[in-house]
Amino acid sequence: MSVTSSGEAQVTDLAVAVVHLMKGPVYQDANERVWRAVMSRRREISDYVSVIGLETVVDEAEGYAFLRSRPVEDDEPEMPRLVARRTLSFHTSLLLVLLRKRLVEFDASSSDARLVLTRDQIVEMLRLYFPDSTNEAKLVDGIDAHISRVAEMGFLHKMRGEEDTFEVRRIIKAFVDGQWLGDFDRRLEEYIRLVAGADTSREADAEGSAGSAGPAGPEHGIA
Repeated sequence: MSVTSSGEAQVTDLAVAVVHLMKGPVYQDANERVWRAVMSRRREISDYVSVIGLETVVDEAEGYAFLRSRPVEDDEPEMPRLVARRTLSFHTSLLLVLLRKRLVEFDASSSDARLVLTRDQIVEMLRLYFPDSTNEAKLVDGIDAHISRVAEMGFLHKMRGEEDTFEVRRIIKAFVDGQWLGDFDRRLEEYIRLVAGADTSREADAEGSAGSAGPAGPEHGIA
């Protein structure tokens, strides 16, 4: 069976779009060609990935697209996940919340399209929620680990040619939604009580010890 040049182009566009989406989110500003393929074959992509229990999420205004698990109906069996959900540590979850809120404030006060933060700015945002420490280097190293984790998840993008400078990816708005924020606010209140209790305990008994781990963060997974 012969395939026309037009048909070859269409098949290639669909394949390119699906493969890139399977690998992770697609951003308009990062790869214009792939973004055009996603937009032009959007319906076919949705039909294709629905067979394996996924759905396509596209935000044209913000310029991103990604795949996630399709909600399971009451009368159908749940399919295995292609990407397992991951439970985040408390401070990694907290950093996502702080970045999400910072993006909202930025959009309300600026006409710029990109929110760019330095590593030092992110460290200062998060350190307020860590117990006091006499080991500054250890504290900053711990925060750096959370920054790296969020960058690996695709919510922070290191700016090319600018050391320790990150763009907050707008796709964070699709994951850290109102319900996510509400659940985390309750966890944050619990954590603050834990820290306050630990401080009181240390004042009452200098030999006592208190852990700094907070409650587990919400689950996260692209698919």
